[in-house]
Amino acid sequence: MSTLQRAKVQAKAHPLAVDAVLAAGVLACMVAGSFVEPRHRDTVSWALRTPDPLSLVLMVLGAAALVFRRRAPMTVLALTGTVSVVESVTGDPRTPVAMSAVIALYTVASTTDRPTTWRVGLLTTTVLTGAAMAAGPLPWYAQENLGIVAWAGIGATAGDAVRSRRAFIQAIRERAERAERTREEEARRRVAEERLRIARDLHDVVAHHIALVNVQAGVAAHIMDKRPDQAKEALAHVREASRSALNELRATVGLLRQSGDPEAPTEPAPGLDRLDELAGTFRNAGLRIEVAHTDQGTALPAAVDLAAYRIIQEALTNVQKHAGPHAKAEVSVVRVGPNIEITVLDDGSGEDADPGSGGGHGLLGMRERVTALRGTLTTGPRYGGGFRIHAILPVKNRTPTGEDPA
Repeated sequence: MSTLQRAKVQAKAHPLAVDAVLAAGVLACMVAGSFVEPRHRDTVSWALRTPDPLSLVLMVLGAAALVFRRRAPMTVLALTGTVSVVESVTGDPRTPVAMSAVIALYTVASTTDRPTTWRVGLLTTTVLTGAAMAAGPLPWYAQENLGIVAWAGIGATAGDAVRSRRAFIQAIRERAERAERTREEEARRRVAEERLRIARDLHDVVAHHIALVNVQAGVAAHIMDKRPDQAKEALAHVREASRSALNELRATVGLLRQSGDPEAPTEPAPGLDRLDELAGTFRNAGLRIEVAHTDQGTALPAAVDLAAYRIIQEALTNVQKHAGPHAKAEVSVVRVGPNIEITVLDDGSGEDADPGSGGGHGLLGMRERVTALRGTLTTGPRYGGGFRIHAILPVKNRTPTGEDPA
């Protein structure tokens, strides 16, 4: 910290001491000026004089009042103005007591608003100048009388300029703080959205694989004694499903790691190119699935590709859990104009045919994914039994802010 900065800090910490030093300096200037008398003859000259004792007392009073100029600026202005009027009327020759009133007027202008500065400045100038012109010992047109107007105007203008600069700096500081708060809020919002996205992925992954593990484990327990070969095959499917679940969980949770952490996930996010693999895992669990994939090999944005995969995964998981043991599912992915349309149907007739009746978050997660991509999602029971899920995702996805969610 430089010497000037340390001085500013000390001044802010001890304002009364600073005002006392200022008052002493003003008093010294007024006393020094009281010993000089200007003479206007052929040329301007200066002569020494002895000030009147009353003038010295008035100078001391005016300077002493400046010590409290920040605590009570209006009161100090009234006191210094009164002292200046008294000196203008009685002083012969006049001494510069009005300097204390000019400093007090500057203080008022720097601590109040502009309308108040105008009113107080005009009142002070009128009173001091009027008293000097009307009752003073000098002619009304004397330069000393007109000088009061100039000095009062300078004090008021300087104070108003300081106040305006202080308000400008404060406005810049507040704008910077507001911008910083906005950045922090935006960062928190993005973190919350990212956590929600990861939570949806975790829900989809866990629900899908745990459902498969549950089905295959039940099959293995049922046929363990009678058909051990099929039981071993079911257990192999359990092992494969659990391994796949662990890999996807590791990849998803790896997104929460810091950039410098080791073993960051390198496997790309799943998409529609793995749809046949996804259908195969459900077929191994005993679910009959027909897949119609006619999207014409469209290259989808990463966010749309992942959302389409997760929607189908969650829909088939719901069929596996809720549609009954003999249900059949139909999956279609079709490119229609600028959109990808995904439809998952089942003909389940189980008691819990509605995937949303179990209190889970599958349909809610689907809807959040589709909404984030500015798409539409329709779900509901089918006429004659079963359930239907229909999602429309724009190929060129746009969020409300014009950003790509990927």
